[in-house]
Amino acid sequence: MANTIILPRIMEVGKNACEKLPTILQSLGVSKPLIVTDKIMVQLGYVQQIKDILSSQSILCEVYDDTIPEPTDSSIMGGVKMIQEGDFDSIIALGGGSPIDSAKAIGVLGKFGGVIRDYKFPRIVNEESLPIIAIPTTAGTGSEATRFTIITDEQSNEKLLCVGVAFMPIATIIDYALTLTVPPRTTADTGIDAMCHAIEAYVSQKHNPFSDQQCLAALRLIGPNLKTAYHDGSNEIAREQMMLGSTLAGISFSNSSVALVHGMSRPIGAFFHVPHGLSNAMLLPSVTEFSIPFAAERYAQCAVALGVATENDEIDKANQQLIQFLNDLNQELKVPTLAEFGVDKADFDHAVETMVEQAFASGSPNNNPRIPTREEMLKLYHDLW
Repeated sequence: MANTIILPRIMEVGKNACEKLPTILQSLGVSKPLIVTDKIMVQLGYVQQIKDILSSQSILCEVYDDTIPEPTDSSIMGGVKMIQEGDFDSIIALGGGSPIDSAKAIGVLGKFGGVIRDYKFPRIVNEESLPIIAIPTTAGTGSEATRFTIITDEQSNEKLLCVGVAFMPIATIIDYALTLTVPPRTTADTGIDAMCHAIEAYVSQKHNPFSDQQCLAALRLIGPNLKTAYHDGSNEIAREQMMLGSTLAGISFSNSSVALVHGMSRPIGAFFHVPHGLSNAMLLPSVTEFSIPFAAERYAQCAVALGVATENDEIDKANQQLIQFLNDLNQELKVPTLAEFGVDKADFDHAVETMVEQAFASGSPNNNPRIPTREEMLKLYHDLW
């Protein structure tokens, strides 16, 4: 069976790779980029750093910095307006997954119009959008190397999954130096998100030989380094390994799929504003335990790649150690329950039926090795409490 593999055209990888940005723009034949970012990137000086690199080669740019965590249909419209009213020929997406996802949506809406719901999966958006150069500053979402974006429809409280080549950055710059200032909480949430991408892509019913290799390589990088990066953010070796692992995990799920964890995670973020990586972390141990009986060997191989089991371990033992590792990791990285996060129980009970509907509607649960019934998903949600 043949598999279609989609990747960024250009990838610059390594410390200070941002210096290559003018060369990338020149090679793409563009010269008037809009930088899409957030206020934190401005405060940290990263936006000015990019502007200085561009101005050194007489490249003019403007900045849209009103993106928000867990972007919404309204939060992107200022950027869409700038694209439609300006003469920009490209977008530089700078930041974590939210600015990069925002930039992808801004590029498509800015060029083709409409509202983001028009582009919701199962529509596949393969039109040629504005060229996006993605520069991630967290090791987690992998959005710099995926053909997906997720934007919340505020009216329906639904996270809309949008899919297609139009959302794949044409170039990406993987510069781990940009992650050295990421705080421990964000390091944990994004790191577990990357690990979840690789595990889910490996056990997904859509996995393939190419994605399998990216998954295992990502897990070998993330497993030994996530805790180190969390406890010591200045450790450049750990930061570099996490950055590479995150991008490989992004490549893996972009060319395979995510599954039940992500399907259930999106409604938690939409309704209760739990950061995406954190809601994945809440779900990962219980969903993994639920799914293992239907893909025991592949989960065991994930355990080996993470370094929590050996090749000589029996499959059952390896999977027991995987579950123990995931639970212990959440404890060490201080992943809260929904109650500890501050979600009101009455609000949760009122929303949970709709959350189940939205999770199934995303399509991701159907990629899981074990597809839950409606009642099983309700129990998994309630067990989170």
